[in-house]
Amino acid sequence: MNKSLTFSALKDKMNQVANTLHSLGIQKGDRVGIYMNRCLETAIAMYGIMQAGAVYVPLDIKAPEDRIRFLINDCGMKILISQRQQKGKIKNILNAGVSLDMVLGLDGGTDFPSLNWDKIEEASKGFTCPFTIMERDVAYIIYTSGSTGAPKGIMHTHSSGLAYARLTADLYDITEKDIIGNHAPIIFDISTLGYFTAPFTGACTIIATDAHTIFPMNMAKLMQDEGITIWYSVPLAVIQMIQRGSLLEMDLEKLRQILYGGEPFPPKFLRAFMMRFPQVKIANVYGPAEVNQCTHYNIPGIPSEDQKSIPLGGVWGNTEALVIDENDQEIQGEGIGELLIRSATMMRGYWQNPELTEKGLFNRKSGTGTSDIFYRTGDLVKVDQDGILHFLGRKDHQVKVRGYRVELDAVETTLVSHEAVLEAAAFAVKDKEDENAIHSAIVLKDGFTLGKEELSLFLKLKLPFYAVPTEIKILKDFPRTGSGKVSRTALKEKWSDY
Repeated sequence: MNKSLTFSALKDKMNQVANTLHSLGIQKGDRVGIYMNRCLETAIAMYGIMQAGAVYVPLDIKAPEDRIRFLINDCGMKILISQRQQKGKIKNILNAGVSLDMVLGLDGGTDFPSLNWDKIEEASKGFTCPFTIMERDVAYIIYTSGSTGAPKGIMHTHSSGLAYARLTADLYDITEKDIIGNHAPIIFDISTLGYFTAPFTGACTIIATDAHTIFPMNMAKLMQDEGITIWYSVPLAVIQMIQRGSLLEMDLEKLRQILYGGEPFPPKFLRAFMMRFPQVKIANVYGPAEVNQCTHYNIPGIPSEDQKSIPLGGVWGNTEALVIDENDQEIQGEGIGELLIRSATMMRGYWQNPELTEKGLFNRKSGTGTSDIFYRTGDLVKVDQDGILHFLGRKDHQVKVRGYRVELDAVETTLVSHEAVLEAAAFAVKDKEDENAIHSAIVLKDGFTLGKEELSLFLKLKLPFYAVPTEIKILKDFPRTGSGKVSRTALKEKWSDY
């Protein structure tokens, strides 16, 4: 059944959540988790938490239970907001030691203190925050993969979130007449267009439920039936709708803008879409979660058949880009270097990790004694003669899989954590849909045996689903460089021979 929520109703319901949180002792800056399917209550929880002066932390319902326990304890969460559909998972999560005191949104039956949504709706619809909330205060924390295997929390402020809403509204001319298709769960920064920009402009957000995202045909029909004007997602979602959802046969006369980010969009699928819907503008949106968005490229015309990639484009408003070499010296002209960004949408830092924060930032000092702080993206780019940025790869072992950031080092660390594994290596390959997939290989310790199915099950309990290798091989030894290090390049080249 379709459900809707006006902004007036959202205000009332978020105030009820805020009052409930305060009645339970939530203080300014406390972290409150959100563990839900895509639903209207997600928006209520997000805004209710921020209204209370607290920090919302989205949790992935598809993530392993061990990962959810880690995030709860890492953030020191006292309250989790969920829904009855997640009761079974929550019971399993709470069986081990976690810092939680209360779960909101459940109907009981967990042997753990809880309040259901009916009880929350008994709270007052009026709210006056007793705390002073400043623009630099943290509003939400998004966790991403870390190279050591432990997730890292990216702290965004009320200022960075509002700056994103303002910049996107201006860049894409978003008004109260727009209908935004929200495909991404709130663990993705892509979702902030629907949850931040839409309320800022008065636009309508259509939340694609899990039922829509599982079946491409349902998602394509959603675009048509709801008259969506702006769609923002990873390329894979659009590709699947083209291949298996009959998207090119739909009536999308109201659609005016496609935004995509998270990974490259194969030009051949862009060609097919743009030839069918020439009135739709398509933009490549780039930006690590640490800055949300920082560049955009409006594709000027249908890509040629031999075009290999789409540029990153140029920086958007209130943003500066810097390209540096391996010695942290600025590169002039068309040299290749690491892209650094400073922007109004930049994070405050990594949660409880000042060393990682310092490592991820670059301080450019000026002759006047002032300094500018940039975020090191880790992406290698070059600037062409027209000032357009082009993505060339990564400095490290990070890859994007279906829009998710995956640290290959974290995959290898998890593999080696198995008692039978001596060494491990992981790399990315392109699958049939031209998307990244992860392959890995291991070398066993002497005297140990281990089956691939057993190892795969072990990884599923430790890693999010998108980081689990699609293919694993057990080798006697790895190809190595002259210095004895594992040669991932040779491993990838000889993969079919093993």
